Formats: sequence, structure tokens, C-alpha cells
Amino acid sequence: MAAERKLCLSGKGVTKVFGLGRNKTVAVDNVDFNFYEGEVISLVGESGSGKTTLAKMLLGLINPTEGEIYFQGEKRDLSSHRKKKEYWKSIQAIFQDPFSSFNIFNKIDTVLLDCIRMRGGGGLPYEQKVAMMTEACSFVNLKFAELTNKYPFELSGGQQQRLMIARIFLLKPKILLADEPTSMIDACSRATILDMLMQLRDEIGMTPIFITHDIGLAYYVSDTVYIMEKGKFVESGSADEVILRPKGAYTKRLINDVPKIYEEWDLSTV
Repeated sequence: MAAERKLCLSGKGVTKVFGLGRNKTVAVDNVDFNFYEGEVISLVGESGSGKTTLAKMLLGLINPTEGEIYFQGEKRDLSSHRKKKEYWKSIQAIFQDPFSSFNIFNKIDTVLLDCIRMRGGGGLPYEQKVAMMTEACSFVNLKFAELTNKYPFELSGGQQQRLMIARIFLLKPKILLADEPTSMIDACSRATILDMLMQLRDEIGMTPIFITHDIGLAYYVSDTVYIMEKGKFVESGSADEVILRPKGAYTKRLINDVPKIYEEWDLSTV
């Protein structure tokens, strides 16, 4: 399926090392990847596996120590602030911790208006901007009329994560990095939020990349799964291949660690 699509993001030998000498830590260790337009990807691993560091490199927040990242088939160039801003029009993120994702001095109106301006709508009439913000909030089951003139910290964690998705609705990026996007949302709302992200994928051809330790989530949403351990990809393939027919011992342990309601829990690997 992926062979028929265009490459949107790829990497060759991508490595990230923190520290020097005896204090050196290899967070991401010589990984290769090919992500295709419209494909749903999950990077799965435990805390410390390197998946969040890789996500920060994909976003351009930190630079690789070695290796190259390619965007739409071209070597990525983030050598100036202008080039970074242009790149960030195409790639955005939803972070696990919404409380640190917003500037505490900016009201919700400013957050959403910045998205409209970033997409070239700064000159639109204010009434049209309000209509766009109302539609974006409605998409995630929030009411803009109840949010206007409020600050993000006045919202619950779940509402803040919904607000982050409303930003994505306005920005319409080509690639979305979703770092545990439902961590602050109650169980009843998780499937709804995931379905919203899938709907965005279908409407605008967005490529969602989920960063998660939840192998059940990865199976539910993904076309392709990459399993990460100690900075390396130890297994990758279709969701069915990796999760229903795992080859690696680490992947098998991740799957076995998921509690099953109708089976006795095996705590021997904990």
C-alpha cells in the first residue's frame, strides 16, 4: 500500500548522542525510516527507548548528531529561522503534556488566531476568523463562545488536548506528530479523539505519527508500526505483522505486558 504513495519524511542513519565520554548517552542509534503520505505510523517503546528524542528531531527542535532527515524527498534544510517556520507549516505536534504546550500569557483567541495567520489568513475579516475558530472548536466538541477571552490554563487537561487538536484543524499540516495524544482524556473520549484525527487524515491527506508506549493504541490506529528499544528499531512492519505475528523478544514482551481482562495476569516480566 505504501509503495503507491509519496515519501513525506525519511531518514538515513539518524543518530542522537547526548553528553561526552563516560557521560555519553546514545538516545537514538542509527535508525532508518520511510514514512509515506497518508500512512498512519506508530513509534512504540517504553520510557527511555528514544522515541520522543526521535520525534524532536523530526520536528526540528533538536539536530541529529549523525545521519540525514529528508522531507518530501529532499534533504531537510533548517539552517535559518525562516526555513524552520516554513517547515513548521507542514509538520506540527500534539504533546503528551498540554499544560506546558501553551504560552500562559496568551489567551485562547490568540492561540487560534496565530494558526489562522500562519496559514495565510491574517487579512481575513474578523467575523470570518471567528467562524473558522468556532468550526475548529466544534470539531473537537468545544464551544468557542465559552472559551473566548479565557487562558488555556483555565481549562482541564482534556480540554487543553482538544484545543491542541483544534489548532491542528486550523493549521492543516502535512504531518502530525502525536505524543500520547489521549493521555489526559477519559477513556470514553479516547476513541472519539482518535477518530477525529483519522477524519483529519482523510480530509487533508495528513500523515499522523503516534509516539506511544500503548501497543493496543498502535494496533488500533496504525498502518505501520516501528518498535523501538534502546534507541534502535528492533522490529517494523504492518500492524498485523508486528503485533499479531511478532518476531522479536522485546515486541513479544510488550504485547504480553498488556493486561487481558479474561486471563490471569502474568506479572513475571514486571
